[in-house]
Amino acid sequence: MSTVLKNVNFATQIFTRKQLVFSVILCLSMSYTFGQDPTFTQFYANPVYLNPALAGSTGCGRVTMNYRNEWPQLTGNYVTYSASYDNYVKDINGGLGVIASYDQQAEGTISTTMVGGIYSYHMKINRKTSFMIGARAAYYQKVLDWNKLTFGDMIDPRRGFIYQTGDIPRGGKRGFFDISTGAVIFTKRFYAGAAVHHLNQPDESMILGTSKLPFRATVHAGATIPLGRRGRYSDGTTLKPAIIYQYQNGFQELNLGAFVNFSNLNLGVWYRNKDAFVFIAGIKTDKFSFGYSYDLTVSKLGTGMTGGSHEISMQIGIKCKRKARDFRKISCPSF
Repeated sequence: MSTVLKNVNFATQIFTRKQLVFSVILCLSMSYTFGQDPTFTQFYANPVYLNPALAGSTGCGRVTMNYRNEWPQLTGNYVTYSASYDNYVKDINGGLGVIASYDQQAEGTISTTMVGGIYSYHMKINRKTSFMIGARAAYYQKVLDWNKLTFGDMIDPRRGFIYQTGDIPRGGKRGFFDISTGAVIFTKRFYAGAAVHHLNQPDESMILGTSKLPFRATVHAGATIPLGRRGRYSDGTTLKPAIIYQYQNGFQELNLGAFVNFSNLNLGVWYRNKDAFVFIAGIKTDKFSFGYSYDLTVSKLGTGMTGGSHEISMQIGIKCKRKARDFRKISCPSF
């Protein structure tokens, strides 16, 4: 993915997301370019974005809303919004869901809107083990605001950007369909899953040539370890270690983390290899959960330059009219 800095240094400075380096000016001169997906660090606070197989995994209706502001210290930072709804439907023995997201780069120079539908099928393998498999069909629209671009012929050596560009606007919008799939296997204390997004690798080019959206592969796993007994005055304490690995177009991301859940309080720490430490705090009840996380940048960019990243999540649980008696709920982290 790319960003544009609206200052005199635009033509020479390139800021990257997850180490994928190219600028909009570079895009204009190339026939083939590649993008990369936005990533939330509260992975399980946006479950159907992580893996479509998790649709309906609570057994009742669930509304999820997410907001991420990445590198706010930069002029061209990344802001991403996401909202989803999913529910378990007994008659089809699976989950149904809808998801929408909006990603804004460089103060809206490039924006991406996605709307999708999700289906997951739930089955029991044996007395202790269950399996879920799901798929997502989505429509994307990417828009390039040509008026926010700056070019070399606009620069005065002394006074900066004062001229009108002679470049003629080309393209600027692209819509495409996208297919993703995933699966999860779990027991009462353990779960493991995998997902592949952009199976059809759609063309997302907005200007010249072809720009295939590369597939994104995700593998995730975790466990629930009781640390305290449930009693009359306590809900018990649990430790939930987790690991998430993602790959897209040659770029790899490994996330190692753990959560401590005590009553309604959730505290967690993630480490994203060579990039950031993530600190998470959240409150969860039967009907509502709220989480906040901060990414402390440890890469060469540094927190002073980027401002880290802020993320907020909220989930609203909708009470079932008649919950399935034999439904098995997966024990994932809340955030």
